[in-house]
Amino acid sequence: MPTPHVETAKIDELDCWRIRHNGAELMVAQQGAHIFSYGRDGEQPLIWPNPDAVFKQGKGIRTGVPVCWPWFGVFDRNPQSVKAMRQGDQPAGAHGFARTARWELAGTELEGEALRVDLVLPVPTGGFPGWPHLVDLRLSLLLDDQLHIRLTSHNRGTHTVTFSQALHTYFAVSDVRNVQVEGLDGSAYIDTADGWSTKQQFGLLHFTGETDRIYLDTPAQLSIIDNDWQRRIQLTSQGSKSTVIWNPWTERAKAFDDMADDGWTGMLCIETANVLDDVVSLAPGESHTLGVSIAGIAL
Repeated sequence: MPTPHVETAKIDELDCWRIRHNGAELMVAQQGAHIFSYGRDGEQPLIWPNPDAVFKQGKGIRTGVPVCWPWFGVFDRNPQSVKAMRQGDQPAGAHGFARTARWELAGTELEGEALRVDLVLPVPTGGFPGWPHLVDLRLSLLLDDQLHIRLTSHNRGTHTVTFSQALHTYFAVSDVRNVQVEGLDGSAYIDTADGWSTKQQFGLLHFTGETDRIYLDTPAQLSIIDNDWQRRIQLTSQGSKSTVIWNPWTERAKAFDDMADDGWTGMLCIETANVLDDVVSLAPGESHTLGVSIAGIAL
């Protein structure tokens, strides 16, 4: 559906959309409805521009905003209620199947000064392979002076469906060793890099090594403070009480074929999520929206 704001593009094997509105540009791959670039004219990018990202069919893109659904992370680490939804003996890839499925552009619309773009994931007859549930997915993107991302799941089946999910956002930072995350003081978290032990955050979060944490009962607003770039990336979440924060640091980054050995310095993942005790259960006819609004604010 061409509009003055949306044009098609091809990057290696993947069809994409370039969306421009009100001094901002957004790049989205049709595979996974995957935002892989976002920034405002004249400013540092808000999404990490990974030059080694791979745009291949069937492979997740390591940058931007992967849509993790209907499970998050390693399948076997999910609660039993999420695992029970899956059928079949085929291996369950990390982060579910939505991030490599082919989505469709459902429409674009101006809402006042904002541009709205809707993407949908069609449900095959009988449901998805190994996951035979009738849940419609819609990713709504709203561009004004911020980027608003809303992932809505609607259960149009006849039984309750339970899933975990995340908007697995890779943010661009000047140097992760010099930034802090504000808003987590007092929050409990699971430190998956330290044997899944339970700990508590005190003060600002600083980064001095590999970080892979699931924060519990997190507030709706968090910020990345980046003094070198003189900005705050402010995140306002919706429909989420859990937040995953990740940076692979030196050794894990070297194991990735789609990230430079020093790529970890310029990125930080803060993932708006529904995981562990925060998973979503939808009775027939119910819907749930997971969302995050992203704003770059000068310090």
